[in-house]
Amino acid sequence: MLHHSWSWRLCVLAPAFPTFPISPLVYCLARETGKPLCHAIVWLDTRTRSTCEFIKQRIDVDRVRELCGLPVSTYFSGVKLRWLMDNRPAVKEALDAGTALFGTIDTWLVWNLSGRATHSTDVTNAGRTMLMDIRKMDWNDELVEAVGVPRSCLPTIRSCAEVYGKMAGTVLSGVPISGVVGDQQAALVGQSCFRVGEAKATYGTGCFLIVNTGDTPVFSSQGLLTTPAYQLGPDAPPVYALEGSIAIAGAAISWLKDNLHLIHTAAEVEALAASVPDAGDVYFVPAFSGLFAPRWRQDARGTIVGLTQYTTAAHIVRATLEAIAFQVMEVLRAVGGDLLESGVLGASAGGQDGGAGAEATDDAVSDTTSFIREVRVDGGASVNNLLMQMQANLVGAPVLRPAVVETTALGAAFAAGLAVGVFDSPESLREKWTLDRRFQPELSVAQRAHRIGKWEKAVQRSLGWIEQDEPDAEDETDGEEEATAVAEGGVADE
Repeated sequence: MLHHSWSWRLCVLAPAFPTFPISPLVYCLARETGKPLCHAIVWLDTRTRSTCEFIKQRIDVDRVRELCGLPVSTYFSGVKLRWLMDNRPAVKEALDAGTALFGTIDTWLVWNLSGRATHSTDVTNAGRTMLMDIRKMDWNDELVEAVGVPRSCLPTIRSCAEVYGKMAGTVLSGVPISGVVGDQQAALVGQSCFRVGEAKATYGTGCFLIVNTGDTPVFSSQGLLTTPAYQLGPDAPPVYALEGSIAIAGAAISWLKDNLHLIHTAAEVEALAASVPDAGDVYFVPAFSGLFAPRWRQDARGTIVGLTQYTTAAHIVRATLEAIAFQVMEVLRAVGGDLLESGVLGASAGGQDGGAGAEATDDAVSDTTSFIREVRVDGGASVNNLLMQMQANLVGAPVLRPAVVETTALGAAFAAGLAVGVFDSPESLREKWTLDRRFQPELSVAQRAHRIGKWEKAVQRSLGWIEQDEPDAEDETDGEEEATAVAEGGVADE
């Protein structure tokens, strides 16, 4: 069983090379030696902005979304591969010569675990390349041509739950490799969200919210990604989801620790934030590399507003936690708008079940979150009780934290088990989900609307900071360091 942690990572693969750690990086490796052809770049790297503009000149952005469900963004691995082709001669030469293979990290794992016998990926990881036809679940010639990636280097797309091959060359030789799922979709499976409208939010470096939309793709008008949720077997129909990807969540906590030195460890955050009753009217928009869903504003940058002489470190820390919860709330509102517009939601589909937020269905600010009965949460930051309570307050629905918060690995295990007959059906997995704690909303409609209104004002002040063609700070981190790393056969740390 495998889950691909950060499904938009990519590799250009060689038939033989040493083991690399799973991390959100982009790799290009030589076929003959297995060594990297260039320095690795992380998924938040926005140097690919110019590549996005290049692609937009070759294909209409609405056409891209129609074909693959995604916007043209620096976020996706196909764009990063094109950037490497344009900016790293060794990568272009290898791809032109057919001496490299492309794939996300799951592809590299399967390739090596199978003794280099299987060059495949699954529908969820392929769906993050911006190259896959979301209806046919196969590479789309129009997208491949627009991005300019050689189709011959792409892996075969398969379902999430089937035998890809067998382990080779280890003491586990002969063990089937039977489950491959992108990390966010794996968490959806691990949370047993198999019914339309069921939602999960994963709190990690970023934050990712997925809502099951059933067997028909719902194309977003609200800035969300239309994505394969899972396909649990080669003969099973694909199930789709709407996803909102938030660039900065736990990474903002790391920023407080490593850059501002307001805390010594991430574990201190909850106690410090709880030492004040509120954020003192301070709002923090952590747009360090722009804003992702539902806004997709690459010109935004981090902004803290509402500072006074009264403001303390505790207020800033609390505002940071609130920023994570506000962003998730925004994505849920966008999902609700899309589901209502598409007709997926029936008259009985929504309705919160308890707490002060239950009356929010009558409120203009929050009526599109009324379809949510509950939000299931996981990931490292989900252990923060204060953050989870903030989330319930802003969503206006209960937040449920499971006993097993590492649901990504659990979902991959579920997929593998379904493939080899350990489990009978997706519905049989629901009974394996157990609750740790339930957080009920405590804010009134008026309080919630006020807080959301102030957040909106803060976001507006973060927009338009980066002008077109203006170099960003991270654009200047290239150069001699990369050349040295490649010469030594090294790669960048995450």
